[in-house]
Amino acid sequence: MAGKKVVISGANGRMGQEIKNLVGESSVLSLGAEVDRQGPQTEFEGLSGSMDVVIDFSSPELFRCALAWAVASGTPFVSGTTGLENSDFDQLKTAAQKIPVLWAANMSLGVNFLLSLLPQLKALDGYDIQVEELHHNRKLDAPSGTAKILQNELVSSLGRELPDPVAIRGGGIFGIHKVWVMAEEEYLVLEHTALNRKIFARGAVRAAEWILGRPPRQYQIKDMLGLGV
Repeated sequence: MAGKKVVISGANGRMGQEIKNLVGESSVLSLGAEVDRQGPQTEFEGLSGSMDVVIDFSSPELFRCALAWAVASGTPFVSGTTGLENSDFDQLKTAAQKIPVLWAANMSLGVNFLLSLLPQLKALDGYDIQVEELHHNRKLDAPSGTAKILQNELVSSLGRELPDPVAIRGGGIFGIHKVWVMAEEEYLVLEHTALNRKIFARGAVRAAEWILGRPPRQYQIKDMLGLGV
């Protein structure tokens, strides 16, 4: 039996290809359509037939087209596109009044589980806390977007300022994020290591499977993992 039809927005990118492969393995989803980064408006306008969910890993420009199409067609929307502007997040909030939407800067289930642990560090009052991230020498942004997310969650949960994240670039390291929690007599390290980009694609596909049939709302990965408050 054919699965629920997915539109992959940004299908010609590296993440899009990983997502396409995993959709092919899914017992819930099937590939309905692919939209590449080139000529986005024309490609979305040319989609025929009903689709069940959009997975978007693309550019801010294509993200906007994909979200507009999802709202117009009443299709659930999952996105991991980064580099968005404040107005884009406003559009996500507006879209969530009509369709279920899930956006995450990092689709890794492990990273999102790590995020859920951070508020508990408030119990360790007086400990020094430092975010550290390591990536390959070709990664330009420093600190990484995920390090900033970890930092923001810590500052929000602990209610105090922290030193800026430490960024290290070298070799072929795909991605390591650490939260150091340090006292005079002990230290604790919460660490997540990404081995390849498939973890992000797998999180996106799982999110697309999960969001089917959900009521209109803005969702997060923690909701999918049952970690929502």
